[in-house]
Amino acid sequence: MVPRVAPEPYQAPLGGNIFMKKPLLLILLIAIFLGGLAWLNKVPLLLAMASYQADKKYADRQPFVQVPWQQGPAVATVSASARPPNIILIVADDLGFNDISTFGGGVADGRIKTPNIDKLAAEGVVFEQSYSGHNTCAPSRAMLMTGRYSGNTGFQFTPTPPGMIKIVNMVSGSMDNGLPRAPLDLEAEKLKPPYEQMGLPGSETTIAEVLRDNGYYTAHVGKWHLGRSAGFTPQDQGFDDSLFMMSGLYLPEDSPDVVNARLDFDPIDQFLWSSMRYSAGFNETLGAGFTPGGYLTDYYTDESIRVIEANKQRPFFLYLAHWGVHTPLQATREDYEAVGDIKPHRLRVYAAMIRALDRSVGRVMQALENEGLADNTIVMFTSDNGGPGYLGLPGINRPFRGWKITSFEGGLRVPMFVKWPARLPAGMTIKQPVAHIDVMPTIAAAAGAELPVGVEIDGENILQLTNEATADEWQRETLYWVSDHSQVVRHGDWKLQLNDRRATDGLQKWLYNLSEDPTEQKNLAAARPDKLAELEALLAAHEADSRAPLWPAAAQLAVPIDKTLAEQFVDGDEYVFSPN
Repeated sequence: MVPRVAPEPYQAPLGGNIFMKKPLLLILLIAIFLGGLAWLNKVPLLLAMASYQADKKYADRQPFVQVPWQQGPAVATVSASARPPNIILIVADDLGFNDISTFGGGVADGRIKTPNIDKLAAEGVVFEQSYSGHNTCAPSRAMLMTGRYSGNTGFQFTPTPPGMIKIVNMVSGSMDNGLPRAPLDLEAEKLKPPYEQMGLPGSETTIAEVLRDNGYYTAHVGKWHLGRSAGFTPQDQGFDDSLFMMSGLYLPEDSPDVVNARLDFDPIDQFLWSSMRYSAGFNETLGAGFTPGGYLTDYYTDESIRVIEANKQRPFFLYLAHWGVHTPLQATREDYEAVGDIKPHRLRVYAAMIRALDRSVGRVMQALENEGLADNTIVMFTSDNGGPGYLGLPGINRPFRGWKITSFEGGLRVPMFVKWPARLPAGMTIKQPVAHIDVMPTIAAAAGAELPVGVEIDGENILQLTNEATADEWQRETLYWVSDHSQVVRHGDWKLQLNDRRATDGLQKWLYNLSEDPTEQKNLAAARPDKLAELEALLAAHEADSRAPLWPAAAQLAVPIDKTLAEQFVDGDEYVFSPN
């Protein structure tokens, strides 16, 4: 038997192991390898980093606390009917024109009704041609608060949190959906102020300031999106108290009471899920905030009712700015079960969110009845803009074309109902076009308050349209929506939209006669050069009188007009580049 011989220990070749002799080279090669992996997986890495930052930011969030709303007098010196009217402004977020059943529609081909919103409309005045101030949220909210065009305030774009523009741009670029791309303007991005200071300047006068100066208690509940640092907060802009939406999860993602729907085809949704958490703040004590008291739509409603109950003996202004039904899509399990077996899953979750929003309106109206305040309380209901195409739900703005982030009717047309039993007839409909710039002067007039001196208010008091004697005095023919190179004017029944694609083939022009073509199917830009020139001149004059934006647009987002983001874009499909 041949004995086993132990092998000789391994000896490195002459000169030794190159990696042992040159550790810096090893580190360099590892760095190159890891860098290559990071590049290949840059989108998940960026989203993971955003999630880490969000966890870090909200790590110090406090437990739930009961909000200490100011308490009005226990006994009124004047009866509710003899006081100036209470005013409640309810603003939904991203609500599609067809999401409510008021106009004969409703979610899931009318399967889900909105009885409380329908009742509010039936008992009040419906403005049949009502428009948002802008095709995205924050500029619309600025117009609601001030009654002024963005050309007067400079507030043209929606503030975005740190990293959002870059991450959304990169996620979008990684998707193969056929949409054209425009490069991010990195120089413009550097010129933006910090997110907390991207807001409505303190020099502007809001409806809350006007009402507070006229003896009203003023309360804000929910979304603000007009700035977070000193000078920009709700309390700096006229609100005595503010329950502030710190971040946008309706419930923790892993709550047993929540049903979630992620949208893997939407880069904005991916960013929101990574960066948002469940948090609220009150007045100046924002910080990381505290844990809200339930599903956000219901929680904001609970707190709004507490405001009503605490201040029922004095005039109050309540701005209930819902986050619903904005993404991320989250519903309570109870609402999800109640709407039934709707497909696809995201539509079922969305329908459940609509149900919660409708319930909120009903509960607020019932609270007014319970406290004996319904007769002399003005309730206005609207949405900040049309429904977004990035939900992948094609029917939400029916019958109109377009989505949020476009200025077709689907992006701009919103419900506007006003109920005031003491003064307004039930069941009235108004056909004249009205818009968000009209909300501030309308509320001021109803309260008997003077508009701010030396400030150009672009809106009108739309309540004059409800009175036969004053309706004939209505003179306005023209409305504007301008955001950098996206420019729209409605003059009479004619509407012109201009959009400079910049990254491709130049200026787009869409001209429609809305009296004959309310859903914007037949572009008359070539057939009616006379009308085209007339409306172009109006836009040029409006732009000449406008101030520059408060900060520049860094991104140009391509948005298809007739398809949702869940569908493949192909050559020949119409789209716009929307600046932000």
